[in-house]
Amino acid sequence: MTLAVAALAIAAPALASGTIGYGSRAGMEVDVVSMSGIDTARAIIRTKHTRANAGSFCRDYIGKVTPDCIQQELATRLNDQVTANCPRGEFTDFQGSRYRFAGVSREKDSMAKYVVISLPSGEVADGSMASGYPVNITIFKALCPSRAPGEY
Repeated sequence: MTLAVAALAIAAPALASGTIGYGSRAGMEVDVVSMSGIDTARAIIRTKHTRANAGSFCRDYIGKVTPDCIQQELATRLNDQVTANCPRGEFTDFQGSRYRFAGVSREKDSMAKYVVISLPSGEVADGSMASGYPVNITIFKALCPSRAPGEY
């Protein structure tokens, strides 16, 4: 597991601190509970959405930590794991949506370094926050660090 942790620290700096992002807003992170099968056909990162995570979101995005804010953030429905089949480039996000990593983008006008395709719609993320690209590529890089080395 030490080798996996070292690889993940390089691939996704948030994981080095024990968290991974689930959304594009400041503080949208969950704690990493365990990792297994990193860079394999059965990569899994298990997580837990904690009061501390909710407090970070309330402080960093909302601007004020209140019991209501924490309660509402903890009520956000999230899967407690993300998974990937790294050789196939397929992975899930925290809402259970499926994606395919399709390598380096050849589009010179794209903001995205890599191609991330939503399955089954076939929509390609354009690199913007609205497309979900930064969150999804970070999830994929955490699960399959050797497939998407370097910056995103």
